[in-house]
Amino acid sequence: MPQVLHAGSALLPQGWVDQVRITIDGGLITGIETGVAPQPGDERAALLMPGLSNLHSHAFQRAIAGRGEVRGAVRGAGEDSFWSWREAMYRFVPRLDPEAMQAIAALAYIEMLEGGFTRVGEFHYLHNAPDGSRYADPAAMARALAESAQESGIGLTLLPVFYAHAGFGGQALQADQARFLSAPDSFAQLHGACAEALRDLPGAVLGLAPHSLRAVTPEELAGLAALAGTAPIHIHIAEQVREVEQCLAWSGQRPVEWLMDHAPVAANWCLVHATHMTEAETTALAASGAVAGLCPVTEANLGDGLFPAPDYLAAGGAWGVGSDSNVKIDAFEELRWFEYGQRLALRKRNVAALHPGQSTGAALFDMAGRGGAQALGGSFGIALGNEADLLSLDPAHPALAAIQPEQRLDALIFAAGRSALDGVWRRGRKVVSGGRHHARDRIAARYAAALRRLLA
Repeated sequence: MPQVLHAGSALLPQGWVDQVRITIDGGLITGIETGVAPQPGDERAALLMPGLSNLHSHAFQRAIAGRGEVRGAVRGAGEDSFWSWREAMYRFVPRLDPEAMQAIAALAYIEMLEGGFTRVGEFHYLHNAPDGSRYADPAAMARALAESAQESGIGLTLLPVFYAHAGFGGQALQADQARFLSAPDSFAQLHGACAEALRDLPGAVLGLAPHSLRAVTPEELAGLAALAGTAPIHIHIAEQVREVEQCLAWSGQRPVEWLMDHAPVAANWCLVHATHMTEAETTALAASGAVAGLCPVTEANLGDGLFPAPDYLAAGGAWGVGSDSNVKIDAFEELRWFEYGQRLALRKRNVAALHPGQSTGAALFDMAGRGGAQALGGSFGIALGNEADLLSLDPAHPALAAIQPEQRLDALIFAAGRSALDGVWRRGRKVVSGGRHHARDRIAARYAAALRRLLA
């Protein structure tokens, strides 16, 4: 039975439009009428806009948010950096089992929905049992993620990760990476099991992810690209200066440079972080049609560095945002920090706005929305045939008081953030009301119990 949602004002591809009736059938938008009054039985929203895609998440890391902020906590790791944080994260990994994964991911996913994300790209590399052995079901941990997506209602693009080596040139994995280990044959089996785990999840997409150039050989990367076909392919790249130096020592090329020369990078690829690029690499990535997967909050938290946004935007490059380590989950904070990082580095304002008179908030929202959907094989926007993934704003929020329609996204991103979100619909099903997920209390209680068990 079709449902109808009426908006006092809705953000359509052409901008904010008043009095919009949206018909939804089978989770998809099948009708859009503008300039029409609501009809009896219509669900109502004052201000309606499309949801965003979170193109890069490690859901389990939500459990260590706020636990890595003590200087020198990891002995022998040298100066605090991404690498010391990684050592601390590795110490948590052996504690996780499918039950805990499901509890942690469910909380992360409801927080994503409450924070403006309606689809998540789960970059999932925790495949094996704590001792490194295979589970009887090779997709046991992936199935826990699918169950979390089902419970929360979020759209899921699952990206099982191939992770075979500890460093460039095919170095053997370390003992604390045993849970990540893949081999070509076992990964093909895992990939098939993941497809089965997603079978009953509405709108689910299956891609894959070579973890990084450190973790795959050139031959393995070629095989993964063939296995993926046109499905999403994501890869960590050029996140750290050390990674760039090691890639140069191994190949004589920088990571993005090497990838562009040796892999069929195209529109179904997402290069996650791509922080440390030369001007030539930046231009090449933009021209490839691939998406740059940026995680400004995590990149700031880990001290990674800043993406070369001005050159990339000038070249017309596609990009989206992700919550990565899930230290703080808020789609609008990711967009705000994308812009603020550039402002701090360049001592300029309105960097993402590409021409005079353009709203910076509108530019950020549109570019991240389109890039995120492309990277995850999803859709973006209130348009016929798209998934009915929708957000409503509270018109009584102080940041929106007396604001002009063309300024709403600026007010949302730079002043209000997720506190202005009132409702969220995923494929037409309302999962958030009054800013709270409908299952928040139950999921939060289970998460707390899981952490008490894991950290006892």
